[in-house]
Amino acid sequence: MQVSSIYYTNLYFLITNITPPINDKSYRELKLEVQEASKKELIFLCAGSLLWLFITFIWYFTNSPYHKSIYTFMIAGLMLPLAFLGSKIFNTQWKLPSNHLQPLGLWLNFAQLAYFPILIFIFLISPEYFLMVYSIITGAHLFPYAWLYDEIAYAIIAILISVGSLFLKLYLPFEIIWIIALFTSISLLLLFFKIRKG
Repeated sequence: MQVSSIYYTNLYFLITNITPPINDKSYRELKLEVQEASKKELIFLCAGSLLWLFITFIWYFTNSPYHKSIYTFMIAGLMLPLAFLGSKIFNTQWKLPSNHLQPLGLWLNFAQLAYFPILIFIFLISPEYFLMVYSIITGAHLFPYAWLYDEIAYAIIAILISVGSLFLKLYLPFEIIWIIALFTSISLLLLFFKIRKG
């Protein structure tokens, strides 16, 4: 486990062209500094929960799956403004110039964009599956944060959202498929309170 962790950390430093810290102790200190400064991404969890609540209303009130998907894409653009507002409320830091690990949190957040071609494909071929796929992507991208923030709750919620969204889609009639969005919102909110409580 330790070897694997060091391997992936060194791979990250190689890709980003950043000089890694000299010893394991300084590495742990940098990780702790990131956790404290970002408050383990409370702002993104809060913003994500609110965003998925908006998505719930979209899928509850809008008729066509095609239009529901378009509006969901549009409202997703609110994520960064909401997170920025949250950073002011919770007094978190986005940048730590002297910390080599700090950019990793943002890279992990943007990683879900690499899955968007799948989302676009689903939107074009079968928009009725769009909500499920978007929820699975949202849940799955949380998984690496369990390592970065030393919080197993991230991994648990990642699996819960991904598997739960699939299960709900398989067993719910389309008329109440908005429950997937509500389920995702509540899951993120539960993670928010767990992290905040510590």
